[in-house]
Amino acid sequence: MPVRVFLLDDHQVVREGVRRLLESDAEISVVGEAGTAADALPRIGACSPDVAVLDVRLPDGDGIEVCREIRSQYPEVACVMLTSYSDDEALAQAVLAGASGYLLKQIRGNDLVASVLAVAGGASLIDGATARRVIEELGRARSTRDGVEVLTPRERSILELIAAGKTNREIGAELYLAEKTVKNYVSNLLAKLGMARRSEAAAYAARLAERRAQDARHNE
Repeated sequence: MPVRVFLLDDHQVVREGVRRLLESDAEISVVGEAGTAADALPRIGACSPDVAVLDVRLPDGDGIEVCREIRSQYPEVACVMLTSYSDDEALAQAVLAGASGYLLKQIRGNDLVASVLAVAGGASLIDGATARRVIEELGRARSTRDGVEVLTPRERSILELIAAGKTNREIGAELYLAEKTVKNYVSNLLAKLGMARRSEAAAYAARLAERRAQDARHNE
């Protein structure tokens, strides 16, 4: 059976080009595609791919967040980020989200085909040393600025709900996410903030809120 591939990119011309390229190999079949983050998950659930090739920057969100949700809801699907931007922070976030590869769109066609076949077979295109390096660099960058800046918008929303005392189930109901997906988000935001416990994150968020309130009063 050919490897079943799903494509997520907001540019139709790019999707068509990647589809033709991948399907030039008899071992690959593109079984679905989407142009937005909102369309991706339901379509992936319907077509059951082996590999999802995801753009990082999307008009309605972030391909890395889509990767995280795919890996949570459909762990059998391997994810490859395909982007125009070489960005160590995005690479670190892709590693934390469970991506099997982070490739630039300048990649040669034969190499893209080989990469898709490799991750379908269980390989990771991100070696352990690279993953450790970019995550350590992310941590060093975090130490020089307000830690919340390293969080994605979705992670910040979840942090605020944690501070409000919400459980994972309650957060999932409010944000329309599976409870397991929320758990993965919580684990990732704790890792980014260098924290071990949910209570630490709640206290940290409360301190941030109080500091912002004080700044706002000071500026009035």
